Amino acid sequence: MRNYFLLILMLVIFSAGFAQNPDCACFVKGIVRDQHSGQPIIGATVLLSGTTNGVFTDEKGRYEIRNLCPGNYKLEVRIVGYIAHKESLDLTAGHEENFDLEEQEVHLKDVEITAHRTDAPSSQPLEILTGSALEKTRGQSLGESLKGITGVTTMQTGSSISKPVIHGLHSNRVLIMNNGVRQEGQQWGSEHAPEIDPFVATRMSVIKGAAGVRYGSDAIGGVILVEPEELPFDKAISGEVNLVGFTNGRQGVASSTLQGGIKGVSGFGWRAQGTIKRGGNIRTPNYFLDNTGISEKNFSLGAGYRNKGFGIDLFYSRFDTKIGIFSGSHIGSVTDLLNVIKNGEPFVKSGFTYNIGRPNQNVTHDLIKAEAHYHFNDGNRLQWTIAQQINNRNEYDLHVPRNDSIASLNRPELTFKLNTLTNDVIWDHKPIAGKITGQVGVSSLYQYNLMSGRPLIPNFNQFNIGIFWIERYVKNNWEFEAGARYDYRTLSTHRIVSRQKVSNDFTFSNASGTVGATRNFSQKLSARLNAGSAWRAPNVSELFSDGVHHGAAAFERGDSTLRPEKAINTIASVKYQSEKLTIEIGGYFNYIRDFIYLKPQPDPILTVRGAFPYFKYTQTDANFKGVDVSADWEFIKNLTLTSKLSYLRAYDTRNDNYLVMIPSNRWDNQMKCTIPEFGKWHNLFVSAGNLWVARQKRVPPNSDFLPPPAAYSLWNIQAGGTIHLSEKQQLEIGISVTNLFNTIYRDYMNRFRYYSDDIGRNASLRIKWKFGA
Repeated sequence: MRNYFLLILMLVIFSAGFAQNPDCACFVKGIVRDQHSGQPIIGATVLLSGTTNGVFTDEKGRYEIRNLCPGNYKLEVRIVGYIAHKESLDLTAGHEENFDLEEQEVHLKDVEITAHRTDAPSSQPLEILTGSALEKTRGQSLGESLKGITGVTTMQTGSSISKPVIHGLHSNRVLIMNNGVRQEGQQWGSEHAPEIDPFVATRMSVIKGAAGVRYGSDAIGGVILVEPEELPFDKAISGEVNLVGFTNGRQGVASSTLQGGIKGVSGFGWRAQGTIKRGGNIRTPNYFLDNTGISEKNFSLGAGYRNKGFGIDLFYSRFDTKIGIFSGSHIGSVTDLLNVIKNGEPFVKSGFTYNIGRPNQNVTHDLIKAEAHYHFNDGNRLQWTIAQQINNRNEYDLHVPRNDSIASLNRPELTFKLNTLTNDVIWDHKPIAGKITGQVGVSSLYQYNLMSGRPLIPNFNQFNIGIFWIERYVKNNWEFEAGARYDYRTLSTHRIVSRQKVSNDFTFSNASGTVGATRNFSQKLSARLNAGSAWRAPNVSELFSDGVHHGAAAFERGDSTLRPEKAINTIASVKYQSEKLTIEIGGYFNYIRDFIYLKPQPDPILTVRGAFPYFKYTQTDANFKGVDVSADWEFIKNLTLTSKLSYLRAYDTRNDNYLVMIPSNRWDNQMKCTIPEFGKWHNLFVSAGNLWVARQKRVPPNSDFLPPPAAYSLWNIQAGGTIHLSEKQQLEIGISVTNLFNTIYRDYMNRFRYYSDDIGRNASLRIKWKFGA
């Protein structure tokens, strides 16, 4: 790993000579104000579109971007609560451009990873996936879409199910905010992927590190913000159609969006969106994986109204999926299970089919949200968001019941119905002395879960209420912030034991805090430092699981004596950004007391449903420390090298040992060539890259059924561009091939690595047609 850091350091030193250009002496500066009140807007992001240049406005709303070469630029101003504004500039010397922003609740459109103003602590690393980077991931799941972000990996269950992992933490330790609402489903399972259609979003942001103050308990590992674009108020009808095809699994995806205002009625905007996905059996380099198809049907509707400082938004979405579970993971005897693990190939093999049989999951997730806000003339702002989510999950075993009359009904062996109500009120107070801004909020959550079928987890009712306060102080090139939060949670469970109803009541409460600072040393160099705490109460599955979890092909057992996790996270980063080079180096240390994890047991377990690996929830003290490095270097005009390195080390401090299921270290490199104009084509690009994933050597001895797999290296290629069909129509086309050389490999974070290899070569074609305003 030392060689990797030396290489990147040499790139920084060597490229320093390219960073300056004596002809690039142009600049742009100005002031950003609120159109309604005339007050300066603090912390707005001012970006030069298509470049890496951007700054925040200071305590007087001022901004300045220097060292620009003469030419045409598009300046974009953006901050939550206002309509984003773009302005074209033709720079030949210095230029002043002031902006008066119109108040609006901003719902961003893409999944993007860059510095961006959010409600999260500004001293924490924030990466954004949007624009062309997001378009390249279209058709993939949410977890797969975020894998390109430094420090973000996925936990997989086979090739069809993945969930995001931030700095080694996942599931209930990573909060997902879906259109401003805390996503609540059965996320406790390793194979319970987020029920979110990525096509809804045009911006996805990843906040690394503990963010419990702003977003509540459970945000120990970080937060993922999935945000759609702001509604098109008072605009003509526009839309887009996305078509994606994949060769592996012969998967096809179609998604479309239609939006606009209402002619003759001022202040209204609406949007309708839908997605259909269908795929068949996935193929490894040597064989198909039986029963690994997927079927998905999703849609969403949104509408809103604006009038001066008042705004209201309504949103509804439905996510409906059916996912096949690899049948080779369900094995009848312990002997056969051990033989599969030993031989490295599944007993069950098949050809290609779109049919999805048993075992499988059938999941629907409904979200309805209403949000209202008012921006007062004196600069205060009040926002109220209320939402309901209904998550229905049905899981089917491999074998149907032996009773023919029952089997003919084809009922699921496990059914979970989770109903969640959330209510959030946030007050952003007006700037104090022009330098201090902040917000106070109250959030509540009530949910109940009903389960039927074979016992696994009990029914439960849960209530949570929290209050937080965050303040920010900006002076010159410094920004300081501090915040505190207190949460109170109750949990009541109900289950049948030996034909007797047994109830358990739990009460959890704790405080969390954050303190941080950001320093801009110059237009090119900045640094961030943040220390935050968060906590997480054990969930019902960790407390009471007792049975076969067929989706994960495992027998899991909980522990009702588990205590809440408490985390202290320190994270720091330094970023250098010039015309030719951008490099960011960040380090983190996360200490979690009473860390809860699934510990593999020495021997598999045999049940009436078959033989399965056996796991128990247990608790220890652990630390997670690592380094994220990312660099973009345009060493020749239009030729850019991108390098991303993630190094993570986790340790069980209570037992003086390593932890299981921790992501391996990885190094991702991409070489990209861009051609701005070529005939009718615009923004043409061709890229080739390599992902190297190390073998996970830091595992407890004899702690798993199978040693960690070997290191692997995967190559990929991509190409794409845009054709402008007319003034209001354009066509974007992209092709890509992953695992170019059909490499045989297994990933340590794939729960099905015991049974089969990972996915083989996969080529894709993406077409996007945009029309209208």
